[in-house]
Amino acid sequence: MSHASLHTSSSTTSDAQRSLAPYGWDAGWEAEFAPYAAQGLLPGRVVRVDRGQCDIHTADGVVRADTTYVTPHDPLRVVCTGDWVAVDPVGDPRFVRAYLPRRTAFVRSTSSSRSEGQILAANVDHAIIAVSLAVELDLGRIERFLALAWESGAQPLVVLTKSDLVPDATGLSYLVDDVETTAPGVQVLPVSSATGDGIDVLTAVVSGGTSVLLGVSGAGKSTLANALLGADVMEVQAIRDVDGKGRHTTTTRNLLALPGGGVLIDTPGLRGVGLWDAEAGVGQVFAEIEELAARCRFHDCAHESEPGCAVLAALEEGTLPVRRLESYRKLLRENRRIVAKTDARLRAEMGREWRMKSAEGRANFAAKRAGGRR
Repeated sequence: MSHASLHTSSSTTSDAQRSLAPYGWDAGWEAEFAPYAAQGLLPGRVVRVDRGQCDIHTADGVVRADTTYVTPHDPLRVVCTGDWVAVDPVGDPRFVRAYLPRRTAFVRSTSSSRSEGQILAANVDHAIIAVSLAVELDLGRIERFLALAWESGAQPLVVLTKSDLVPDATGLSYLVDDVETTAPGVQVLPVSSATGDGIDVLTAVVSGGTSVLLGVSGAGKSTLANALLGADVMEVQAIRDVDGKGRHTTTTRNLLALPGGGVLIDTPGLRGVGLWDAEAGVGQVFAEIEELAARCRFHDCAHESEPGCAVLAALEEGTLPVRRLESYRKLLRENRRIVAKTDARLRAEMGREWRMKSAEGRANFAAKRAGGRR
């Protein structure tokens, strides 16, 4: 490489460092990008994806690029919001040539019959689960979001929005306690975009890294995003107080640099939150059950009727709520079904278990009938 080329390359690198630092660019990403820099490609972070096109923040500003070259058959490997990519420096259209290996990836299963995974956001440090206090808490849904968040590799944070609608401090304290019990190891923060309560604490949390806002429609995500951004960037629609429902205000995933530092990815309201190979995430959400299970007499204990089951003992003692165990079982079953659709070995194993249980059931029924004839 000539001296002039070397100077141009180092100049481009320093420009990228300055302009991309607010979006999370660091020495690690720079090292990953080195092979693409040698090819004359530009680094950038995807701020929005829409039908095979994406907007990318680069040292040249925001550019629009085509993702044709990186659109594989695997839906988990398509370009998504939060990705760091290598893009053509010039051209009309420009093309994304590659994306850098993801540090974290937030994935859910789609509602399609094919049961494919859908990647929602990449390279996320904090998963902010927005839960509205304008309606009754759905602890099972919170557990579901937490399982996906832990599985992604991000640190979850539950934000209880619209805390100003709770009439007294005692009631708010009870609600926070309920969610903390549901979310072991996770910070639970009540906030109000209307009064500003808790926003300063949340701003401090999100200032270090990339955060993704998750929640159902009406959870107050767009209002929360505006509070963090200090401006009405996200459109907000009226939400009915009676049921917390309203129109979806965010229709795409958008990545925005925050004035106090950090990056925010806002997502559309999620109607369905299907698990996608999230067994480790489920285990993290129900850490107390996993700890109990390790004390069971049998290592393959199903926690149903086995002797020496520490989980059932905790249930009888009242130290483990029935709702928690039922939710744990439900999420594990759902996750197993999803994995089985792409894992032939697990599918065969589940088939054997089903046949054994069916045979057991028939034998029990036959025994009862025989006993009734005596």
